[in-house]
Amino acid sequence: FGILICGTGIGISIAANKIKGIRAALAHNEFTAKLSRLHNDANIIALGARVLGDSLAIACVETFINTEFEGGRHARRVGKIEK
Repeated sequence: FGILICGTGIGISIAANKIKGIRAALAHNEFTAKLSRLHNDANIIALGARVLGDSLAIACVETFINTEFEGGRHARRVGKIEK
């Protein structure tokens, strides 16, 4: 896993996704952090330092690293992204 932080998280997630094998997802809350792993197998979480407070950022990271990829119907889409 990786954690990237910039002002909004937008720019760093765009830049990271240019690198083969990286699936960076911008998280705004615990729900988006969880779904980025559960449904999209994100391996990098991007956070906005100007957008999130410390406690919410920590909660997002903890949720992200403790959520497993669900696979199943989502695996096909993730496979297409990798091509």
